[in-house]
Amino acid sequence: MRVVLLVCALLVSLAAPASAGEHRPAWDLKPTGVTAQFRGLSAVSARVAWVSGTQGTVLRTTDGGATWKSVGPPGTETLQLRDVEAFDADHAVVLSIGPGTDSRVYRTDDGGTHWRQTFQNTDAAAFYDCLAFFDPWRGLAMSDPVDGRFRVQATFDGGRSWRQVPDSGFPPALPGEAGFAASGQCLTTSGPFDAWLATGGGATARVLHSGDGGRHWSVSDTPLPSSPSAGVFALAFRNPRHGVAIGGDFANPTAPGPAVALTGDAGRTWRTPAQYPAGYRSGLAWRGGTLLAVGPGGSDYSPDGGRHWTSFDTGSFDSVDCAGASCWASGAGGRVARLR
Repeated sequence: MRVVLLVCALLVSLAAPASAGEHRPAWDLKPTGVTAQFRGLSAVSARVAWVSGTQGTVLRTTDGGATWKSVGPPGTETLQLRDVEAFDADHAVVLSIGPGTDSRVYRTDDGGTHWRQTFQNTDAAAFYDCLAFFDPWRGLAMSDPVDGRFRVQATFDGGRSWRQVPDSGFPPALPGEAGFAASGQCLTTSGPFDAWLATGGGATARVLHSGDGGRHWSVSDTPLPSSPSAGVFALAFRNPRHGVAIGGDFANPTAPGPAVALTGDAGRTWRTPAQYPAGYRSGLAWRGGTLLAVGPGGSDYSPDGGRHWTSFDTGSFDSVDCAGASCWASGAGGRVARLR
């Protein structure tokens, strides 16, 4: 009973709004010694995290950010590694974005000492944006639409090999619709079979959902603004039913329009909360019952599942990720931070 009470107290503390006497969250910057822009981020624990970004840069820490080791794949200096999915301190997969053959996947099994290229796009019309894994073996990689439908590659061996999901399982894409490779979070999973991908650029900002591991997808509209520079940039699901979409317009990052939408039915319907962060946000993560959002204009947290938000930092970040109670953020200028 004592253990149960302690667990309940912890959950309440994570979900409760900060009172006047409580400390708000705060970022503790961890100097990396580089100036790359890190849009890719994978939190493993309080001590282990991976970041990836421009000029083929991949950094890994195993001591809580006190030191960082450059472990990027050789020969990728001209590539942008926009997403990284790490399973532990040794095993990780990174995605480079871009048209045609610039879209690639690499995997390491020894902490970045050696890498193997496991996928290279050969379709000039494809542009891969994000990676997400259900578990250490099963994962998906998302591309912008090709011939009017989104394209997804699937892996069943931890990213060592990939095969294309049949296009017939996807609804038609809207004219101009695409994903945003801003934080590695335009594709996310929850549980063993549910996945969601985020869009913008078309007439409406939409979310596609698969309940069978990525074979078949349905689509729903969100209330977020949509344009060539606006839409849903990040998705985060606490469980297969309850999730949050966040974004805005990166070309007009202070625009006051609704940048958050909530769902309680696995993404079939979305609603705008009464209060939301002011401006564009590109990254989103759950820490227990609390949500963290980041963007070039600052960081915010919501203690009640996205219904109300409070700003707690004005620094620029592109992505945020949590492993249990340990949260990390990354962004331009080599910025990486851990939540106190």
